[in-house]
Amino acid sequence: MKAAIYPGQGKRIFIADMPDPTPGPDDVVIKVARCGVCGTDLSMTKGGMWDYGANCQIGHEYAGEIVALGKTVEGFRPGEKITAVPSLSCGQCEACKHGNPVLCRSATGTAMVGFADYARIPASVAVKLPNTLSFTDGALIEPLAVSLYGVRHAGITPGARVLVLGGGAVALYAIYWARRLGAGRMVAMSRSARRRDLCLQMGADEFIAYGPSEIGAVTEALGGAPDIVFECVGSEGMLGKAVMHAANFGKIVSLGFCTAPDPIMPAIAAYKCVSMQFLVGYTMRDFLYIADQMDKGHAAPKATVTSEAPLSALPEIFDKLRGPNEETKVHITPGAWT
Repeated sequence: MKAAIYPGQGKRIFIADMPDPTPGPDDVVIKVARCGVCGTDLSMTKGGMWDYGANCQIGHEYAGEIVALGKTVEGFRPGEKITAVPSLSCGQCEACKHGNPVLCRSATGTAMVGFADYARIPASVAVKLPNTLSFTDGALIEPLAVSLYGVRHAGITPGARVLVLGGGAVALYAIYWARRLGAGRMVAMSRSARRRDLCLQMGADEFIAYGPSEIGAVTEALGGAPDIVFECVGSEGMLGKAVMHAANFGKIVSLGFCTAPDPIMPAIAAYKCVSMQFLVGYTMRDFLYIADQMDKGHAAPKATVTSEAPLSALPEIFDKLRGPNEETKVHITPGAWT
């Protein structure tokens, strides 16, 4: 089979020939149909402090069809469509007790193997997709879960005024879930207006571009300063921007995963009694909930998929996405399906 390999230290990924996987006793093997490119893939393959490591497979937003089962696996059968929670869990540490396997540091192995023709994963992390869902739907469940986890922890009260900073996938899905979990007026704000229509489609009431009068414009659009600000950019300066916008006793939820120092002025935050929360990860419950909601026809996140490309083009796709581009979510379609 073909699979994407990251050499480490910021070196360019490449597509390698690897043996076709065979399942262990507790595993399933899937033929990967779709795998999305995540901003984390780009940031953790550039050789910075946060790095995937040397000579590893990558890809964590994927869906596929089961082609083989381990001898002890129950509840699955060949031909079924699945996605996967790509972080393994030891089941014993504090993170696992909280249900968030992304924070587990004791589990061995990986399920981040989606940029490949085939993937072997533990059956324990497999999530069966309803027949009504497409592989595109399935490959969007992981990024949707990132935002759902953040919005759940924000504790939105009915009618809360919400500001979402950013126009990428995490921001768009945060808008989507905030609308469904009780937000009142909601503004999306980004540097460029190119995703304005997507922000409105996902549930924002208004889009405002960054600028010298943005605080007044947001306050006017919301009918007051935002009770909750979702920071979904992950660039330096965004936490300070969130503080400037937040209402007195407001809450800032950071989902942007900035990997560089991002200073704020504590006195400004203190003078508003602002609280700030940093979140990463999700739970199996989030995956199951999203699959269920998609099955009911309540979700329309496929509008965020702007293009698809074969696995062989992945190195060039990474290069393209590191520079100015018009993409929102790119899906890779491995060669086993062509």
